[in-house]
Amino acid sequence: MAKSVTTKIKLISSADTGFYYVTRKNSRTMTDKLVLKKYDPIAKKHVEFRESKIK
Repeated sequence: MAKSVTTKIKLISSADTGFYYVTRKNSRTMTDKLVLKKYDPIAKKHVEFRESKIK
């Protein structure tokens, strides 16, 4: 069987609240680090979430 192209990543809040999202990304087409603006319920506003590895 072939190896999966998508990998699980953790999106950590830049507001330092400790909140994070878990999502998938295609590592062949998206080679740079993912940065998205999403809602942080602890900070109660939209902030940037940056990609990190799942341990």
